[in-house]
Amino acid sequence: MTKNKNPYRYHYDYPVPLEGSLKKVFTALTDPEALQSWFAEHVDITLEPGAPFRFWGRHTFGTPTANEASQTLVSVEAPTALSFSWRFQDRDSTVTWRLRESEPDEEPGVRLSVTHELEGLPDGERQDALIDDLWRIHTGNLCFYLKGERELYRPDFADPAPVVTCDLIINAPPKRVFAVLTTPEYIKQWFPAPAPEVDPRVGGDYGFGFSFEVDGKTISPPPMKILAFEPNRKLSITWPDWRMDPMVPDQTVTWLLEDLNGKTRLVLEHSGFTRAADVSDYPFGWQEFIEKIEAVSVEAD
Repeated sequence: MTKNKNPYRYHYDYPVPLEGSLKKVFTALTDPEALQSWFAEHVDITLEPGAPFRFWGRHTFGTPTANEASQTLVSVEAPTALSFSWRFQDRDSTVTWRLRESEPDEEPGVRLSVTHELEGLPDGERQDALIDDLWRIHTGNLCFYLKGERELYRPDFADPAPVVTCDLIINAPPKRVFAVLTTPEYIKQWFPAPAPEVDPRVGGDYGFGFSFEVDGKTISPPPMKILAFEPNRKLSITWPDWRMDPMVPDQTVTWLLEDLNGKTRLVLEHSGFTRAADVSDYPFGWQEFIEKIEAVSVEAD
């Protein structure tokens, strides 16, 4: 990789242990069929240093063609690590995936880390956030692929207006599901919200009352605003950029409820992203939360 005075190094420790043995997870990183399931539309790889480790298509950032895919394998240490070169937005770069077994004090499974080193941060707005979001998408897909029973979210990086959608049939009536979405006592049970607040009207506040850290800074988001409030049918709220970047416009999260003879079809739509990578790990987080909404709705009185 060509060096310059301003190299950029991104590192991400995936927070959830991956299911399976080191061998199984490493196979998911190196088997062409597996890679085409969770990582890229097309792959062409040989596990020898200097050989091709090519991937391309609409699920690869920049949507390169086969002729534009020039990635090569830099090193491989089965079953714990591999590195490959990647010409990323006109920058030479190297990506390293590392695996290890969980420590005794950690949740069992295989831990994954990603390091992406570039000769310099690419030109353009929010490029550091783009790289972070890109790897949140790919590692989330790897996690869901290894679980085997979850639908994956493989982005189309040519899509200028992507939408995250989750769809679930809940064995509870819409009135109960809507209550779970709009009642603070219930919201606490499906979202990490210590002090939720809901003003049930269009223009009213919908907040979680929580804080979290981004790059060492504590973020305390203000309440969102309710855009649509149709009891037992529809709830729509504004959704700010999770990094609270003032340059990023608010997104929209909408829950649609359909009565199915006493059951509820619940559809969640998260829209308003300005680029495909901005969906970050929302597809996987919302899938987890919608399943919790299902559990709370079934158990609610």
